[in-house]
Amino acid sequence: MSKSGLGFTLGFFAGAIAGSAVALLYAPDSGSNTRGRITYRMSSYGDEINNLIKKLKAEKEKIASDAKQKGDDVVTDAKKRADDLIKEAEALLQNIEKSKSK
Repeated sequence: MSKSGLGFTLGFFAGAIAGSAVALLYAPDSGSNTRGRITYRMSSYGDEINNLIKKLKAEKEKIASDAKQKGDDVVTDAKKRADDLIKEAEALLQNIEKSKSK
């Protein structure tokens, strides 16, 4: 994510949290009920953030695994091509030596 996108996202979440807190504090309800609601919402937000972090970690590992597999495929293909080129070069050298000995 780019810096501006990350900044926007963080600003968005900070604004949402601040707006929620202000709305709860100015609501016509008793302090204990308001504190209970704030505690409940913060707990649920924490759970959501933890779930999001777990999903992001799993996605990161999947992407890393896919990248490693693709890298391994490229290396395997390069080795095969190098072996093929070596065989062709050896065959050419043998043909050159045969033509010299005639």
